[in-house]
Amino acid sequence: MEGDEGRKFLQAGDWLGWKGLDTAQRLGQPEPPWYNVVQDEAQMIQLPEPSAELGTVSVRDVLQQRRSRRRFSDQPLALEELAFLLWSVQGISGGDHRKRTAPSAGARHPLETYVACSGVNSLPPGIYRYQVERHALATLPAAAEASSLKDQLTSGCLGQAFVGAAPVCFLWTVRPERSQWRYGPLASKLIVLDTGHAAQNLYLAAESIGAGTCTIGLYDQDALDGLLGVDGIHELVVYAAPVGFPID
Repeated sequence: MEGDEGRKFLQAGDWLGWKGLDTAQRLGQPEPPWYNVVQDEAQMIQLPEPSAELGTVSVRDVLQQRRSRRRFSDQPLALEELAFLLWSVQGISGGDHRKRTAPSAGARHPLETYVACSGVNSLPPGIYRYQVERHALATLPAAAEASSLKDQLTSGCLGQAFVGAAPVCFLWTVRPERSQWRYGPLASKLIVLDTGHAAQNLYLAAESIGAGTCTIGLYDQDALDGLLGVDGIHELVVYAAPVGFPID
């Protein structure tokens, strides 16, 4: 019957069966790396620490005003604002890399966060990967002019022009093996749930600084994978979210 495969994905999964699986963890195989390694130290941009002056709006007020925003002004984001948003999405909030601002099943944290920036003060236009362990940005080799980057984002999101119009677009990829190491075939649904946690953090953090976002699930897989230079197998795009200051 049509939709059976999708419904099966939404179900809990065979957790009783999982207890008897020879997962990579149970076989004693080493854990996959927790984050993508930076090859060139010169490409690192240190971010300012999350400012205590940002995100001070009450949780109730942020929840009340949260909306999906699709119309953005030309106002750029400050680097301090981008740093706060990145920390809010996946930043380390405790003593080690497992303690993050967003929850993750088994603290596996399979997500990588990228930002395509065309309007951030003190930051050249281009695509950057958030290095959570350093609270820094790694510059991707394939830098793009702002106009070209906007066009590629719009095209990659199948003509949704507001994605390219935003000063920043968050792009999440997943490294499935991080979760599969512990959960085997049950990892896929958990990864999707993790992605939702991170995206909601972005919604709330953006609203708290007077900005806004709209998460995007409608995109061209090959185009966005190609934009970030990931292989679509060991690492692939799963979600996008343009961010900017909204026009009411």
